[in-house]
Amino acid sequence: MPSLDWNEQLENGLARMDDTHREFVELYNVVAAAAPEDFLAAYDAFVAHTEAHFAQENRWMEAVDFPGCHRAEHERVLAVLHDIRKRVANGDMFFAKRLIQELPAWFENHTNGMDAALAFHLNSVGYDVETACFAPGGEDDAKSSAGCACATLTADNKAACA
Repeated sequence: MPSLDWNEQLENGLARMDDTHREFVELYNVVAAAAPEDFLAAYDAFVAHTEAHFAQENRWMEAVDFPGCHRAEHERVLAVLHDIRKRVANGDMFFAKRLIQELPAWFENHTNGMDAALAFHLNSVGYDVETACFAPGGEDDAKSSAGCACATLTADNKAACA
C-alpha cells in the first residue's frame, strides 16, 4: 500500500496547521496499512480527524473572510469520505482502495496550494490561530464589506483580544 511521508515541503509555517497536517499524515498511514478487519476503525478515526481538521481551517477562513473555493473543496472531500465509509460498511472496498492510492497526491497539492495560501493570508493579516485574535492593525486589513471578522469570536476571545 502507498504511504504518505511528512517532509518540510508540506510545512506552511503555521505551527497549528502543520501539526494538524502531521496528524493527517499519521492517520492516513494507519488506514493505508490497516488489515481488512481493522480498516473500518482506522478509517473512522481518519474521517473524524479530517472533519475536525477541515472545520478548524474553515473557522480561520471565516474569521478573516478568506476568499476562494477552499471550503467547497473541504465539503467535496468530506462527501467522498462519507460515501466511501458507507460502501466499506456494506463490504465494498473498491473505492476505499482507490482513495488510499489517490489521497497522497491530493493532500500534497491541497497543502501546497490552498493551505499555503491560507497560511500566508492568516500571517499577512496578523490573525493568531491560537487566540483567534488579530495583531494590532491586522483586524482592519481583514475586514470585508460585510463587517469585522471579530464578529465570529466568542465573548472570551473578544475580551482577550482587547
